[in-house]
Amino acid sequence: MSGAAKSMRTPAGYLMVLTEGDDLFAELEALALREDIPSASFTGFGFAGKVTFGFFDFAKRDYDPATFENREMTGINGTLAWKDGKPSIHAHGVGGGPDFQVSGGHLLALAVGRGSLEVTISVHGTRLDQRARHPAGTARGALDRRQHPAPAFKLVFS
Repeated sequence: MSGAAKSMRTPAGYLMVLTEGDDLFAELEALALREDIPSASFTGFGFAGKVTFGFFDFAKRDYDPATFENREMTGINGTLAWKDGKPSIHAHGVGGGPDFQVSGGHLLALAVGRGSLEVTISVHGTRLDQRARHPAGTARGALDRRQHPAPAFKLVFS
């Protein structure tokens, strides 16, 4: 594994294993920069010592956050894109507590707790750049074929 033994190359991208105290977003951004990843999708699971979910309020054009501690993350899904030359992570997750109640939403922050958090990153050959804002205030992206050759198509997300 590379990056202080946190990630290793796989045929489709990378496997990242994070441990207590690691910041999911910082580690994904560092990997994207270090490996010059044009775009990617990722999935993950494991233990979060502290996680902040957000629910988007369209009237305020911002997230209403809720922070939880000691969550077993049963699912994390997201994409890695670029905005203004920097990695841009968009992720959602679901996690349960010791009472077996689950909570989830847009991931705003996640620090790994005891145990580990495993993330599988599938790299795509086309760069995804966020270029505009949707009228509701959410991000939009477009694939840029000029920097990384790939079949002609356009992806927009909100």
